[in-house]
Amino acid sequence: MTQQASIPLHDTGWSWHSAMYDPRIRGIFFQILTIVVLVVAVTWIAHNTAVNLARSNTASGFAFLRGRAGFEIGQSLVAYSSDSTYGRALLVGILNTILVAITGIITATIIGFIIGIGRLSHNWLIAKLCTVYVEVFRNIPPLLVIFFWYSGVLAVLPQPRESLHLPLNMFLNNRGLAFPKPIFETGMWAVGIALLIGIVAAVVLAKWAHKRQAATGKQFHTVWASIGLIIGLPILAFLLSGLPMSFDMPVAGKFNLTGGSVVGPEFMSLFLALSFYTAAFIAEIVRSGIRGVAKGQSEAAGALGLHPSSITRLVVVPQALRIIIPPLTSQYLNLTKNSSLAIAIGFADYFAVSGTILNQTGQAVEIMFLVVIAYLLLSVVTSVFMNWFNAKMALVER
Repeated sequence: MTQQASIPLHDTGWSWHSAMYDPRIRGIFFQILTIVVLVVAVTWIAHNTAVNLARSNTASGFAFLRGRAGFEIGQSLVAYSSDSTYGRALLVGILNTILVAITGIITATIIGFIIGIGRLSHNWLIAKLCTVYVEVFRNIPPLLVIFFWYSGVLAVLPQPRESLHLPLNMFLNNRGLAFPKPIFETGMWAVGIALLIGIVAAVVLAKWAHKRQAATGKQFHTVWASIGLIIGLPILAFLLSGLPMSFDMPVAGKFNLTGGSVVGPEFMSLFLALSFYTAAFIAEIVRSGIRGVAKGQSEAAGALGLHPSSITRLVVVPQALRIIIPPLTSQYLNLTKNSSLAIAIGFADYFAVSGTILNQTGQAVEIMFLVVIAYLLLSVVTSVFMNWFNAKMALVER
């Protein structure tokens, strides 16, 4: 008979030695340790802050936001004066930051796509000019670009009395761009409603056309129909409402311009600098995204008889967007955060207004908290929108 080998029985009880080698227990331990360290650190910082505020006789809280600001802001999207509150001043600052971010993102995207596609052009001169643009703007700091536009371009424009007369009764000088100010009258609400209806109708039309093409293979070109809905309906409502809008025209005087609205050189410098600077990075993202599309896609489209411009617009770019969008989000966030450089040229963005309020009130903790929260919310909203757009552009497996 074959004798079976005896198997020694090890102790299976719990021990510290075995627990430290258990990945699950070790992970829980380090998570608890991290939470404890964070709680201790935050408690220590809060205690020291409270002690220092008490020592300097500085009242904590946000009651100071109801106090009188006492300073002017050059450009604001809402009514503001020196008699307004600090809270109103912060509202003006955040709206100015949002305005710079939105206009800069749109302009930088358009320029970046043009330059990125231009770098891949078969025209030697266009490709080299786009390459020079990218290399120049990518290798200089954004603050230098801002000073270039502010001191090197806009500051050398003519004085107000010698303003450049542009079309549509606009004037350009070293104090900014003056243009007619629209004055909305009774009945303008109908135009706004017509615009919303046109946008909704255009979206519904696009979805219907997409489903129709997927089901039957027949295309329905929605471009002109969408333009007619979005532009035609508001124009029709505008005419039927009796033209409920007038304009306050800028008038060139002996020494200055009167009337109309003015976009100051500070905003123009910041907007142009951030747009052109960020466009250089977007151009490289676009170029790499197009390069990431298989060459066989272009060859197959060419074999079907498509024009090179149609191949780029209908075949290459839609596929490249799936590569472009994720890194594009980072550039949008960088542009939004770089708007804080406006303090260097005196533009009243959120960071500059917050700094002025901090100097007047001494509420450093509260002001820094509001600044951090504001920029965090702007970044989160941008990221959420771009992630949604990226999901819409992703390929859907059947």
